[in-house]
Amino acid sequence: MATRHEAVFEQPDIPEDLDQLELQVTTTYHATATRTGKRWTATVQDLPDSHVIRVQGATWGETADNVMESVFDLFDPDPNTVGFYLTPADPEAAGALRTVTDARAARLYAEQAERDAVRNAARIFISQGWTTRDIGSALGLSHQRISQIVPRATM
Repeated sequence: MATRHEAVFEQPDIPEDLDQLELQVTTTYHATATRTGKRWTATVQDLPDSHVIRVQGATWGETADNVMESVFDLFDPDPNTVGFYLTPADPEAAGALRTVTDARAARLYAEQAERDAVRNAARIFISQGWTTRDIGSALGLSHQRISQIVPRATM
Protein backbone atom coordinates (compact mmCIF):
# COMPACT_ATOMS: atom_id res chain seq x y z
CA MET A 1 0.00 0.00 0.00
CA ALA A 2 1.34 3.40 -0.95
CA THR A 3 2.08 5.91 1.78
CA ARG A 4 0.25 9.21 1.86
CA HIS A 5 3.29 10.87 0.26
CA GLU A 6 3.57 8.19 -2.44
CA ALA A 7 -0.14 8.31 -3.30
CA VAL A 8 0.14 11.81 -4.77
CA PHE A 9 2.33 10.35 -7.54
CA GLU A 10 -0.35 7.85 -8.49
CA GLN A 11 -2.45 10.73 -9.84
CA PRO A 12 -1.88 12.17 -13.31
CA ASP A 13 -0.25 15.56 -13.71
CA ILE A 14 -2.42 18.52 -14.59
CA PRO A 15 -1.39 19.64 -18.09
CA GLU A 16 0.74 22.79 -17.94
CA ASP A 17 -1.33 24.37 -20.69
CA LEU A 18 -4.69 23.50 -19.10
CA ASP A 19 -5.87 27.09 -19.25
CA GLN A 20 -4.86 27.25 -22.91
CA LEU A 21 -6.81 24.16 -23.98
CA GLU A 22 -9.74 24.87 -26.20
CA LEU A 23 -12.72 23.03 -24.86
CA GLN A 24 -15.18 21.71 -27.37
CA VAL A 25 -18.16 22.43 -25.11
CA THR A 26 -20.22 25.04 -26.90
CA THR A 27 -23.48 24.69 -24.98
CA THR A 28 -23.96 24.20 -21.27
CA TYR A 29 -27.31 23.31 -19.80
CA HIS A 30 -27.98 24.22 -16.19
CA ALA A 31 -30.67 22.49 -14.20
CA THR A 32 -31.81 23.30 -10.69
CA ALA A 33 -33.18 20.56 -8.47
CA THR A 34 -35.62 20.60 -5.58
CA ARG A 35 -36.54 17.75 -3.28
CA THR A 36 -40.26 17.01 -3.71
CA GLY A 37 -41.34 14.35 -1.23
CA LYS A 38 -39.14 11.34 -1.90
CA ARG A 39 -38.14 12.47 -5.38
CA TRP A 40 -36.01 15.15 -6.96
CA THR A 41 -37.54 17.51 -9.51
CA ALA A 42 -35.15 19.30 -11.84
CA THR A 43 -35.94 22.20 -14.12
CA VAL A 44 -33.90 23.34 -17.11
CA GLN A 45 -34.74 26.83 -18.32
CA ASP A 46 -33.17 29.20 -20.85
CA LEU A 47 -33.51 26.61 -23.59
CA PRO A 48 -33.94 27.43 -27.29
CA ASP A 49 -37.44 28.44 -28.37
CA SER A 50 -38.40 29.10 -24.72
CA HIS A 51 -38.56 25.38 -23.94
CA VAL A 52 -38.53 24.33 -20.31
CA ILE A 53 -37.68 20.79 -19.25
CA ARG A 54 -38.87 19.30 -15.97
CA VAL A 55 -37.75 15.84 -14.97
CA GLN A 56 -37.84 13.74 -11.85
CA GLY A 57 -35.65 11.09 -10.34
CA ALA A 58 -35.51 9.01 -7.19
CA THR A 59 -31.86 9.97 -6.61
CA TRP A 60 -29.64 12.93 -7.43
CA GLY A 61 -27.73 10.86 -9.99
CA GLU A 62 -30.86 9.56 -11.66
CA THR A 63 -32.22 13.10 -11.88
CA ALA A 64 -29.00 14.34 -13.50
CA ASP A 65 -29.18 11.47 -16.00
CA ASN A 66 -32.81 12.29 -16.75
CA VAL A 67 -31.90 15.93 -17.42
CA MET A 68 -29.25 14.88 -19.94
CA GLU A 69 -31.54 12.36 -21.61
CA SER A 70 -34.36 14.90 -21.93
CA VAL A 71 -32.09 17.52 -23.49
CA PHE A 72 -30.74 14.96 -25.95
CA ASP A 73 -34.26 13.80 -26.81
CA LEU A 74 -35.48 17.36 -27.38
CA PHE A 75 -32.51 18.92 -29.20
CA ASP A 76 -30.31 16.00 -30.38
CA PRO A 77 -27.06 17.95 -29.79
CA ASP A 78 -23.57 16.69 -30.56
CA PRO A 79 -22.59 14.92 -27.31
CA ASN A 80 -19.02 16.22 -27.63
CA THR A 81 -20.12 19.85 -27.50
CA VAL A 82 -22.60 19.77 -24.61
CA GLY A 83 -22.03 20.25 -20.90
CA PHE A 84 -24.48 19.73 -18.05
CA TYR A 85 -24.57 20.70 -14.45
CA LEU A 86 -27.19 20.18 -11.81
CA THR A 87 -27.35 22.36 -8.71
CA PRO A 88 -29.73 22.51 -5.79
CA ALA A 89 -32.35 25.24 -6.12
CA ASP A 90 -31.80 26.11 -2.45
CA PRO A 91 -29.04 28.78 -2.29
CA GLU A 92 -27.52 27.41 0.93
CA ALA A 93 -27.28 23.88 -0.50
CA ALA A 94 -25.94 25.23 -3.81
CA GLY A 95 -23.27 27.19 -1.93
CA ALA A 96 -22.29 24.12 0.08
CA LEU A 97 -21.95 22.05 -3.11
CA ARG A 98 -19.90 24.80 -4.78
CA THR A 99 -17.61 24.95 -1.71
CA VAL A 100 -16.95 21.21 -1.94
CA THR A 101 -16.27 21.47 -5.69
CA ASP A 102 -13.89 24.39 -5.15
CA ALA A 103 -12.09 22.54 -2.34
CA ARG A 104 -11.60 19.49 -4.54
CA ALA A 105 -10.18 21.61 -7.34
CA ALA A 106 -7.84 23.30 -4.86
CA ARG A 107 -6.69 19.87 -3.65
CA LEU A 108 -5.87 18.80 -7.23
CA TYR A 109 -3.77 21.93 -7.75
CA ALA A 110 -2.07 21.49 -4.34
CA GLU A 111 -1.20 17.88 -5.23
CA GLN A 112 0.29 19.08 -8.51
CA ALA A 113 2.34 21.68 -6.62
CA GLU A 114 3.60 18.92 -4.31
CA ARG A 115 4.61 16.71 -7.25
CA ASP A 116 6.42 19.62 -8.88
CA ALA A 117 8.20 20.54 -5.62
CA VAL A 118 9.28 16.94 -5.00
CA ARG A 119 10.60 16.55 -8.55
CA ASN A 120 12.54 19.80 -8.25
CA ALA A 121 13.98 18.87 -4.85
CA ALA A 122 14.94 15.40 -6.09
CA ARG A 123 16.76 16.90 -9.10
CA ILE A 124 18.66 19.27 -6.82
CA PHE A 125 19.61 16.47 -4.43
CA ILE A 126 20.71 14.19 -7.29
CA SER A 127 22.88 16.99 -8.71
CA GLN A 128 24.50 17.31 -5.27
CA GLY A 129 25.34 13.59 -5.18
CA TRP A 130 22.67 12.36 -2.80
CA THR A 131 21.66 8.71 -3.12
CA THR A 132 18.11 7.79 -4.03
CA ARG A 133 17.75 6.20 -0.58
CA ASP A 134 18.78 9.43 1.16
CA ILE A 135 16.50 11.49 -1.08
CA GLY A 136 13.61 9.14 -0.44
CA SER A 137 14.21 9.27 3.28
CA ALA A 138 14.38 13.08 3.31
CA LEU A 139 11.22 13.44 1.20
CA GLY A 140 9.21 10.66 2.85
CA LEU A 141 9.23 8.50 -0.29
CA SER A 142 10.72 5.16 -1.25
CA HIS A 143 13.99 5.07 -3.15
CA GLN A 144 12.09 3.28 -5.91
CA ARG A 145 9.72 6.23 -6.24
CA ILE A 146 12.67 8.61 -6.43
CA SER A 147 14.10 6.52 -9.27
CA GLN A 148 10.74 6.80 -11.05
CA ILE A 149 10.33 10.54 -10.72
CA VAL A 150 13.88 11.69 -11.43
CA PRO A 151 14.83 11.25 -15.10
CA ARG A 152 17.72 8.84 -15.61
CA ALA A 153 19.65 11.52 -17.54
CA THR A 154 20.04 13.52 -14.32
CA MET A 155 21.09 10.57 -12.15
